Amino acid sequence: MSPALPRRVAIVRTALPPVEVGGSGLARLTSLHEISCVKNYRSIPSIAVALGLTIAASAQADTNWQTDYKKAQEEAKSSHKLLLLNFSGSDWCGYCIRLNREILSKPQFKEYANKNLVLMEVDFPRGKAQTVALRRQNQELAEEYQIQGFPTVIVLNGDGRKIWRYDGYFPDGPEAFIAELERLRKS
Repeated sequence: MSPALPRRVAIVRTALPPVEVGGSGLARLTSLHEISCVKNYRSIPSIAVALGLTIAASAQADTNWQTDYKKAQEEAKSSHKLLLLNFSGSDWCGYCIRLNREILSKPQFKEYANKNLVLMEVDFPRGKAQTVALRRQNQELAEEYQIQGFPTVIVLNGDGRKIWRYDGYFPDGPEAFIAELERLRKS
């Protein structure tokens, strides 16, 4: 090749990203293509988390979680059931998400809850829209029950009297959680 002639660059096209055979002008293009692939792979964990939250929210929706405190109280009293208040940051609190995934969305808990509990979610999300009235109600409940962190589970009897409180994640699984609720129900 003579110094007066321009250098030629050849791109090999395959199923893989473009590969530079000669010259240095396309090195940046190849690198940019590879970086854009990495960026696509970086979004996979975000997509997985969003999918997990959606599944967790739909699993919780299956068991008729109330959001209106007065209606939940009335239902608990009229049906002679306990009222379980789940104070949660459902879309940002790791232990809240674990509690939901590992206990509250399990079939054995759902079955027990349908027969024995009125469930109420008192949620403090960061990315989920809530009405002003619901946010106000949840804040008032958090103040009334002196909630310091999430998750916190409060159980009330049919008269609205607090009979149990559990602060934090419940590590012993759904069977132990149900056993504790059953003990409360029978006392």
